[in-house]
Amino acid sequence: MSTDSQLDQWIDAHFDEQVKFLQALVRIPTDTPPGNNTPHALKTADLLAQMGLPCQRYEVPEAEVKAQGLTSITNLIVKRHYGEGLVIALNAHGDVVPPGEGWTHDPYGGEIVDGKIYGRATAVSKCDFSTFTFALRALEAVAKPTKGQVELQFTYDEEFGGEVGPGWLLSHGYTKPDLMIAAGFSYQVITAHNGCLQMEVTVHGKMAHAAIPDSGIDALQGAVALLNALYAQNSLYQKITSAVEGISHPYLNVGLIQGGTNTNVIPGTVAFKLDRRMIPEEDPVQVEASIRKLLEDTVAAYNRQRDPSHAIHIDVRRMLMAHAMKPLPGNKPLVDALQKHASAVFGEAIPAVGTPLYTDVRLYVERGIPGVIYGAGPRTVLESHAKRADERLDLEDLRKATKVIARTLADLLH
Repeated sequence: MSTDSQLDQWIDAHFDEQVKFLQALVRIPTDTPPGNNTPHALKTADLLAQMGLPCQRYEVPEAEVKAQGLTSITNLIVKRHYGEGLVIALNAHGDVVPPGEGWTHDPYGGEIVDGKIYGRATAVSKCDFSTFTFALRALEAVAKPTKGQVELQFTYDEEFGGEVGPGWLLSHGYTKPDLMIAAGFSYQVITAHNGCLQMEVTVHGKMAHAAIPDSGIDALQGAVALLNALYAQNSLYQKITSAVEGISHPYLNVGLIQGGTNTNVIPGTVAFKLDRRMIPEEDPVQVEASIRKLLEDTVAAYNRQRDPSHAIHIDVRRMLMAHAMKPLPGNKPLVDALQKHASAVFGEAIPAVGTPLYTDVRLYVERGIPGVIYGAGPRTVLESHAKRADERLDLEDLRKATKVIARTLADLLH
């Protein structure tokens, strides 16, 4: 029997245990915000220790965590050293967006219905805590590598950009892999992704009683002018196309608006947060500069139409600058191995493409570490219900992705 077949057989024999491991992870909330994620990390470390995989625990100082708008983070690394050779990191993140409304299953239940497991992070990316863990266990039980090293890296700051997740581990020298695989979907090997600029714009006017509106300065009207100007850019962005398969064009979204004090009060302050996705070919510095100029020009035009005493002004704060992930030449062994084994396990060609998402994988690539995105999941983000109600994962995708990762590791560490 070939090594690949033996790996597959081991994973099949332990699959019920793998599913229970995933259920245990889903049942501990890691809503971010508020980002109180240390309890999940400690439970994960205990479960891994019970499997003979002790973790190194890296608690990020409270001040650094709070500076990022989070509550607590303890990142984990399992280091398995077999001999001289490649260090391969497998990274998945445990932080998730809050469940929101519309669920028909308990978002923290890990309920299994018709071969699918439901719950927040079943598809992104607590699933790959289990994918990577059980691929590693299969590797050690069957292939028994004598070269290289594997690191399981479970971090807790992907939703807020990764700077106190993998970014913190990398900047402190706690890890320096030669290659890395990050959590993703089974039907594609992702080699590139968009960048993301997030900004908060606060519009300042003057609060007043709604019965005498002229005594105030309506910040919401000013915000509407700014929002219209920003959204108008999307028609221009559609004319900028990427050469990376799987990535189309830039786009802009406003995802959160806050302001006002009551229905009968002219709002004195309105704040909104925008998300500008950048294709790999764009210059992030120029993108930010163009948005700031657009905002300034729009405010100036808005104020020219009003008495100077009714002028608005704005504050603009950058929240996040996530650079695009671009393919590095050294990722070819990863891409080739994953495509070969994924095609064999799934019985169809698995493409290597880009994705319009942004992830914390870029933090590895920016440091010259070739990386790809691959793990358990459906064909599309939409199909997974990631960041929506009833997020779910087909358990057969979990099983097959685990086999692909195990086979790939065996190839790279032979």
